[in-house]
Amino acid sequence: MNTRRRAALAIGALVAPLLAVSLPASTAGAHGWVTSPASRQDQCATGVVDCGQIKYEPQSVEGPKGLRSCSGGNTEFAELDDDSKGWRVTPVGSTYTFNWHHTARHATDTWQYFIGNTKIAEFDGHGAQPPADVSHQVNFGGLTGRQKVLAVWNVADTANAFYSCIDVNIGGGDGGGGDGGGDGEPGDCTAPVWNAGSVYTGGDTVSHEGRTWRAKWWVTGEEPGTTGEWGVWEDLGAC
Repeated sequence: MNTRRRAALAIGALVAPLLAVSLPASTAGAHGWVTSPASRQDQCATGVVDCGQIKYEPQSVEGPKGLRSCSGGNTEFAELDDDSKGWRVTPVGSTYTFNWHHTARHATDTWQYFIGNTKIAEFDGHGAQPPADVSHQVNFGGLTGRQKVLAVWNVADTANAFYSCIDVNIGGGDGGGGDGGGDGEPGDCTAPVWNAGSVYTGGDTVSHEGRTWRAKWWVTGEEPGTTGEWGVWEDLGAC
């Protein structure tokens, strides 16, 4: 081996460890959380409730499958387990549409919904990669009053799941944790619950987050309350 080749190999041997140290380690991608009704981590992210680190990564509440924990067992997200915090409570009827937003669309086993230790709903992911936004219409099975719903997204190809807790008041007002606004009696919504996958035409009415909304023109996938005064949904008030 000539002198020049030996020198090049020696330099390479010295540089490789340095590169391994200096290059940034690969980081886990973002994942997903329940955005509507506003979950606890969503309220943290939007500043509705003052929280810690979870404010910056609402999508990252990940832990082993089978937990019944709002924080997914993560100590840095322990505030999500604090039921005494001022979480906004969403008034709902006997059924309600829950919306997940996935920022990394892992192949999915199931989405599950629990109140206490009782599973109230399950939706099969068929091992497929979900779209960025997924909606499930959940029936509360006759339960009433203020309840804490634990929504779980079970990933198909790992031992982990993602966790989201949502505070609701079934068939009533805001349970003392919401803003209590509006010009009607909460919990009496008669219009069909809004569904992200449905098509609506001008004049159609839906209920969403305790309010009634009327479509001004054809629309699908646009969430009531997010389109602004000049958007497609007209707010008809609390129901």
